[in-house]
Amino acid sequence: MGRITIDGTPKSFSTKLDINPNNWDLKHGRVLGKSAQALSTNLKLDNIRVRINKIYDDMLKDEGFATAQKVKLSFLGVGVMDDAILKVFKDQNEDFERMVSKGKRSQNTYNKYKTVYNHLSEFIRERYHREDMAFRELTSDFIREFDFFLRIDKECTHNTVWVYTMPVIALAELAIKKGLIRQNPFEDYEISMEETDRSYLLKEDVEKLMLLKPSKPKYELVKDLFIFSCFTGLSYIDIQKLKWSNIQSFFDGHQWIISRRKKSDVASNVRLLEIPKRIIEKYRGVTRNEYVFPVPSNATCNSHVKKLIEEAEIITEQKVTFHTARHTLLPCS
Repeated sequence: MGRITIDGTPKSFSTKLDINPNNWDLKHGRVLGKSAQALSTNLKLDNIRVRINKIYDDMLKDEGFATAQKVKLSFLGVGVMDDAILKVFKDQNEDFERMVSKGKRSQNTYNKYKTVYNHLSEFIRERYHREDMAFRELTSDFIREFDFFLRIDKECTHNTVWVYTMPVIALAELAIKKGLIRQNPFEDYEISMEETDRSYLLKEDVEKLMLLKPSKPKYELVKDLFIFSCFTGLSYIDIQKLKWSNIQSFFDGHQWIISRRKKSDVASNVRLLEIPKRIIEKYRGVTRNEYVFPVPSNATCNSHVKKLIEEAEIITEQKVTFHTARHTLLPCS
């Protein structure tokens, strides 16, 4: 148990830490010995003391007074705090979900944010024994410990850690704009994406794929979409969102795909060469809506691409997915 006493008024709380009573130093409030468990527990107790002192100091600075009850509730995260990081994150996700339903944002991005929220919730519960934390409690150690949690506990790769920490840093920047905190507690934290070897196919591999007659009719569509991506450089989501209105004829006599990349919202103008034009015409009238292709799910596309690579007897040391196509990008038809 812990006790906070301010102006003679004590308030007790559970630290959620267990020890053998025989190992407790009542006078100093520490665990006796130098075992790994004793050192770990004492470190956690030290962290609790530091956090409580910071909450107390911040209350005096921001509000001019502090009580044992207020400090206790802030430490435990009891009740709903408007300036709590998980609450703000949850509100942001709910707003994002509404945009997804309107077709304005990507479902995949929303899924990523939900994953980050779940990891952050678990981290706060396990590391700080809390259900939420106020932005003013956050320090540079918080983001570094979250980084460590993702790498070790969740076994995330470096680039995944980069992807998952960016939304948390963005939350701190949002808190500054809302006036919840004055400085970004994560400004000293630095991480960047590491360059990785992107898989691609050689020209002769694509030619093998083009000449392949798939063993099953259901593979034919994915084969065409993959080849279309090779010649246009469009990603899965860009092909999925491609509409007939995006295909326009210009003064140069050629047809162009005029669109905005879904991921980056950057304008994209791609001249249609002969092979992608044939693929487009092949599927004219197949869909009953404004979209050019009846695109299967990304998981289905990846599964079928794997089968097509095997059937075409394409040998490569790299894993080939649908995303490989846009990095293959052929310059001729």
